[in-house]
Amino acid sequence: MPKRLLDALSDDPASAVLSWLDALPGTAERQLTAWELTLERVATPGGRHGLVALVRQADGTPAALKFPVPGPDADRERAALAHWHGWGAARLLRADPDTGALLLERLHGAVSLRSLPEPKALLEAAGTVRRLWVPPPEGHPFPSVTGRTEEEREILRVLGTGGWAADVRPLTDEALELRAALPAEPPEEVLLHGAFRQGKVLAGERAPWLAVGPAPLVGERAYDLARLVLDRCEDLAAGPGPAAAARRRVAKLADSLDVDRDRLRGWSLCRAVETGLRHAAAGDHRRAELLLEFAGWL
Repeated sequence: MPKRLLDALSDDPASAVLSWLDALPGTAERQLTAWELTLERVATPGGRHGLVALVRQADGTPAALKFPVPGPDADRERAALAHWHGWGAARLLRADPDTGALLLERLHGAVSLRSLPEPKALLEAAGTVRRLWVPPPEGHPFPSVTGRTEEEREILRVLGTGGWAADVRPLTDEALELRAALPAEPPEEVLLHGAFRQGKVLAGERAPWLAVGPAPLVGERAYDLARLVLDRCEDLAAGPGPAAAARRRVAKLADSLDVDRDRLRGWSLCRAVETGLRHAAAGDHRRAELLLEFAGWL
C-alpha cells in the first residue's frame, strides 16, 4: 500500500473509508481475477485519493487499474471519464460499479507537462484542457462552480480569521468579494476538469498528452484555468520582473483560449489566496508566502 495514501486516509474519521482501506488488498486481488489482469506493480508514490496499479490485460495490452476512495467524487470521476471517452483524457476501458474499480489506458506516469520548459508546457496544457470543455451529459451528477464557490467562500472566511491572515487582509477581502461576484453571471456552463494543472497531464501513446485525475464540475472555463496560472509560480518568483511575468501568463492563457482576462485574473487570485492560507494553516509558511505574493502580483 502506498504510504502517501495511508497517510492521507489515516486521519479520516469515516469508518467506511477505513473499512475500504483495510479491504483494499483483497478487493484488488479479486478484481485482477475477474478482469483477467496480470499485476506488474503498484504505482508509487501514488496519489492521496486512490490506489493505482499497473497491469496487463489478457491480450498483453498495458493498462492502469485504479481504485478511487469511494464516495461522490469517485462516481463523478467515472462519469466524466466515460463522457470524454478518451477525448483529451485517459480513456476509461472498464468500470465496476460494485468495487468502484476503473480500468484505464496506460500513460507514462513519470512524464508530465512539468518535464517540459515552461512556455512549451503552457502551450500543451492549453491544447489539452480545450478538448475537455464539452457540454455536460443530460442529468449529469457534477456539482456547479456556483455551488462549489459557496463552500470555498466559507473556507476562506474561516482561514481568514487566523492570526497569520491579518498580514494579508486586503488580499483576503478582495478574494471574498470576487468569490461572491464571479459566479453571479457565469458566461458558460461546460464540463471542467476541476483540478487541472501541469502535473495532471501525462504523456501517452494514443495522443501526446492526456489528462488524468479529474475532480469534475460544471461552470466557466476561467475557473478551470486558475490552477494552471499558479503552476510553477516559484519559477516566476526566481526570474526577473515576476509581477509582470505573472500578468503576462494570465493574458497569454486567456487570449489563447478565448477566456476573459479579468475573470481569469479574478479566479486565479482567489485560488492563490485560498491555497496560500491553507498552507499557512498547515505550517508551510514558505509556500504560503510565495502564493500570497503571487496573488499580490495579479
